Amino acid sequence: MDVATFPLWDGGAPGALGVADEDVPTLTVFEPAYHEGNGAAVVIAPGGAYRGLAMNHEGRQVADWFAERKVTPFVLKYRLGEKYLYPVPLLDAQRAVRLVRSLAKKYNLAPDRIGMVGFSAGGHLTAMTGTSYDDGRPDAADPVDRFSSRPDFLVLGYPWINAMQPAKPGMIDSYPALMKIPKEKQAALEELYTPTRLVTARTPPAFIFSTTDDNVVPVEASIEFYSALKKAGVPAELHVFRHGAHGVGLGKGDATLEQWPALLAQWLRDQGLLDIATPSK
Repeated sequence: MDVATFPLWDGGAPGALGVADEDVPTLTVFEPAYHEGNGAAVVIAPGGAYRGLAMNHEGRQVADWFAERKVTPFVLKYRLGEKYLYPVPLLDAQRAVRLVRSLAKKYNLAPDRIGMVGFSAGGHLTAMTGTSYDDGRPDAADPVDRFSSRPDFLVLGYPWINAMQPAKPGMIDSYPALMKIPKEKQAALEELYTPTRLVTARTPPAFIFSTTDDNVVPVEASIEFYSALKKAGVPAELHVFRHGAHGVGLGKGDATLEQWPALLAQWLRDQGLLDIATPSK
């Protein structure tokens, strides 16, 4: 497997406040063995409450799972924390999708088979990317900006869909509270960055999994997002397990939750995403 890491922007990211690792959003590609990708790709957004990134069990391990199935994975390191408040993480995610699409020829990808995968906060970011995108600007000076930022499909693991809304008792604080955003600005964040409110008929097809007794993010948020997709006529599949801790990645030894990747594989197969595609010309 060939591995390479590169910045989302040459010459520094827009709005960067320094040149340290935390200031440089990147993608790390894990090419399938012998370059035998099937033409599909995913941008993977690890979680971490927008305060850190679970780059192993929600990043590298997930990348390996996709690469084994000949889907080319790109793990996203996005800017976060109080230093980089919304919409900066979303700008990084949108750029990541554009960049992967712009690299279709290099990595033998089909530009219409590029999805996004996210867990917890990364699930919120993925849902936002799937509901807030543009088709690119043909006259953009930066060639990457000429490509669409719309993912072709979404995979959401225990997503923090309600990140911008007031927290339910016993659950993680809302993003505005964690980031110490003044109360007078919180309503605007909720309006702009709650993906359930932004679903349209063009929102990408989605696979979602969560657990009923998740004690960090409420399962109701996943159900509400699924319901919004269904109402808009967007193909979607939701799996809610009876028990399971938050942040399990591919299962982390839980015999029941280790079944969700098999369900995902079947869903991807049903979408034709595990078949060999005609590569970009």
